[in-house]
Amino acid sequence: MADLKKAAENLKARGFSVQTFQTAEEAAAYLNGAIDGKTVGFGGSVTLRDMGLYESLSTHNSVYWHWQGTPISTGEAEKAQIYLSSVNGLDEEGDLINIDGNGNRVASMLYGHEKLYLVVGRNKLAGTYDEALWRARNIAAPKNAQRLQTKTPCAVNGDRCYDCKSPARICRGLAVLWRPMSGMETEIVLIDQDLGF
Repeated sequence: MADLKKAAENLKARGFSVQTFQTAEEAAAYLNGAIDGKTVGFGGSVTLRDMGLYESLSTHNSVYWHWQGTPISTGEAEKAQIYLSSVNGLDEEGDLINIDGNGNRVASMLYGHEKLYLVVGRNKLAGTYDEALWRARNIAAPKNAQRLQTKTPCAVNGDRCYDCKSPARICRGLAVLWRPMSGMETEIVLIDQDLGF
């Protein structure tokens, strides 16, 4: 079984800020206190949705998320001072793996904000890079395809990635963070609880 403590140590050694919490409630309270009076963009994330962060942060920040509130373009979230999302996979060495279809979520993890927060439940953790990538492709992607009600083989069968040629395919790009991007502070919030896909 992959070790969350080892992943936290390796992330710190790579230059990421890291906070570790036992529960999603503790992590949500921390983020709600740390982010105040800012413009905040959200990337599509079941983890963030289930933590209720949109609702709590919206009481004292301007929050933009295409999943919630008044319909907006993803461009508003991309211009925010703070950006929050999750990841599809994390290995013990500290590689943060994300697969995206439109690119808005991974683009905002790479550029354009004062600070990036990535919120990661223990179920996203794998021992090696190959295992974390496998997890992103064969666990997270099929569940997200089902959530989006696509007609891809992974959504229909719900079992694995088929590396399909479907025009509805949601796996179109891969981004891996090895270190924080230059000019953007990045904080990883690790939670010792299963969250999201």
